[in-house]
Amino acid sequence: MPIRRLDPVLVDRIAAGEVVERPAAAVKELIENALDARASRVDVVIEAGGRRLIRVADDGCGMDGADLLLSVERHATSKLPDEDLFAIATFGFRGEALPSIAAVSRLEIVSRPEDGSAAQALSVDAGSLRAPRPAARAKGTTVEVRDLFAAVPARLKFLKSDRAEALAVADVVKRLAMAHPKVRFTLSGDGIGALDYAHAGEGTQALARRVGEVMGREFRENSVALDLAREKLSLTGFAGLPAYTRGSVGAINLFVNGRPVRDKLLTAAVRAAYMDLMPTGRYPAIALYVAVDPREVDVNVHPAKAEVRFRDASLVRALVITAIREALRGAGIRPVTRASERALAAFGSGGERGGPTYRQPGWNVQAFAPLEPASSSVANAPASHAFGFAEGQESFDYAARPSGSVEPQAHDPASSVEGEAYPLGAARAQLHENYIVAQTSDGLVIVDQHAAHERLVYERLKRERAARGIERQIMLTPEIVDLDASDCAKLLAQAELLEGLGLVVEPFGPGAIAIREAPAALAPGKLRRLIMDLIDSFDEWGTAAAALERKLDHVLATMACHGSVRSGRRLRAEEMDALLREMEKTPGADVCNHGRPTFIVLKLADIERLFGRR
Repeated sequence: MPIRRLDPVLVDRIAAGEVVERPAAAVKELIENALDARASRVDVVIEAGGRRLIRVADDGCGMDGADLLLSVERHATSKLPDEDLFAIATFGFRGEALPSIAAVSRLEIVSRPEDGSAAQALSVDAGSLRAPRPAARAKGTTVEVRDLFAAVPARLKFLKSDRAEALAVADVVKRLAMAHPKVRFTLSGDGIGALDYAHAGEGTQALARRVGEVMGREFRENSVALDLAREKLSLTGFAGLPAYTRGSVGAINLFVNGRPVRDKLLTAAVRAAYMDLMPTGRYPAIALYVAVDPREVDVNVHPAKAEVRFRDASLVRALVITAIREALRGAGIRPVTRASERALAAFGSGGERGGPTYRQPGWNVQAFAPLEPASSSVANAPASHAFGFAEGQESFDYAARPSGSVEPQAHDPASSVEGEAYPLGAARAQLHENYIVAQTSDGLVIVDQHAAHERLVYERLKRERAARGIERQIMLTPEIVDLDASDCAKLLAQAELLEGLGLVVEPFGPGAIAIREAPAALAPGKLRRLIMDLIDSFDEWGTAAAALERKLDHVLATMACHGSVRSGRRLRAEEMDALLREMEKTPGADVCNHGRPTFIVLKLADIERLFGRR
């Protein structure tokens, strides 16, 4: 078959497949055009998930008749003042969005420029253009897309239900709203609830309000602020606490120079920052904003512009990990409100259970009463100990007899009040030889002793490793690992970094490497598996150093689990208090090595509600 030129309409439809994959992609392109036009308000309306109708209206700078005609021509744009593709500061620059949408739908654009001239309308039906005509509109532009993909029915078969497509549109609007808090966004249509994000203004507080609106109250209460800058790169945003996890990567919101992106490098860096703080299969919630010189990032990677490429990827990765870890470390001991709320919901009135009540021998049963005001030692506690504390009861009732007895501990009143001035308060009892109950001035704290001590041991092991370096051992007989040529090249390219982490590898003929030395903490029988896992991890974790560090951290976490206080061990009062004090000094002590919370907080006000006192 001879080579021939394709019909221009067919070319446009083929090109549209890369830019407009679904209604949400069309909405994204149209909103980005509005933002490039300096709009302060963007209103989106959809019907049938965007298949039947997409309408995007803005109050931006608008277009005159000549610009209207050019706007639907492929590769015509006002956003590239010169030929420099390496300093792109706008969202659009290819001149492909409107022509691509027009090729697969019925498109109408009504626009009025800010110079005060009359509004005009332009229509395109499946690639067929109608001349501009007079119209009525205030300053700005309205783009109406009807019957999307009607000209290419095969594409309709790959769309999901109307509700699923509508939710995808809502996700696009939410992400763009998070990226631009000074712009008002509205969304209405069938299948979804209306969205209305008012002007939040500029600055950190405005960003916090908009992120809270989009990601919800729980995230706002369980997150810490990010703020770090190095060279030409700065990071801001909000990172969820380690115990505030999600089941997918959907809550990882990434923005580069105001552009929502799905970037593998940034996602891997975020996960690396949380890697020893979350259980396998769980993901963090985060809103991460990267500001970088446009010359240091390439956004011209894909027509959809959802991927970016950084000139100095290692700097970006290191800065993301550092920013998140420093923010989490600075947060200190903070309970996750969701865990505490679940615990509170699990409580019920003891009288409603209907079963017998058993009292622990040796405890003085007293009536529950509100706590007395905190003593002067509590009032003068350090500012970092934000919770305040007061003297409380030493009595407990059980709805069911516990598995073992709890010996009462004699507390000196003065030392008790002093202990309650700390964030986790003073230990009052140990339940079931696993849970420490500590009293605070506004409630109580319940600590899982094994989970808490496991984190303390793990952090101590990491500090010791950092202080003395990786202890390594010479192999009596080098272990030979057979690999294919590309995997050998990947591994040997990182040989210097690996040696610094205790793993010495050398080439051993074609398609094999020899392990001469290995970290002493690693079992020799697992070295082959380690090498394979390292190679598989290079793409995800960026460098051999990061991948091996993760492996070593996993080994340390296993050692910490076996070296910590076990469930079922009875602790003395001073041991429990010592554990609480150590938790307060240790970063990340609010979650165990597996990502579970180490303690929960029950406020006095909530406890009083359980007993009808409020």
